[in-house]
Amino acid sequence: MIELQWIKSIDYKWLDLNRLDLRQVKGEGVYVIWHGGLNPRVVRVGQGNLAEKLALHRQSPRLMWYASQGNLFVTWAEISSRVHRDGIEIYLTQLFAPLLVDRVPAVPPIPVRSPFG
Repeated sequence: MIELQWIKSIDYKWLDLNRLDLRQVKGEGVYVIWHGGLNPRVVRVGQGNLAEKLALHRQSPRLMWYASQGNLFVTWAEISSRVHRDGIEIYLTQLFAPLLVDRVPAVPPIPVRSPFG
């Protein structure tokens, strides 16, 4: 199992997707978006250019609807290799069964440590 550096705020709290300053988000990697509330659920797992992808998700009415269930949070880990990102994305998708899935890479899963422990 690969140990990833999942991003949190400087005070070790989860980052609010809507308040996150995307100008501070650099690189490529994998990410997990989830909603809080009474019944927290992972909404989306994805990968790519982190700032670009997160900006697109903020503009998605389909994804942003889940903010009505609780604040939307995000974490990510930088990973430069596309091949590794594909495998990690499929593993996280299988692990969390996100509410929104647009594509599933056709590669073997690469197990990583969950951002939630």
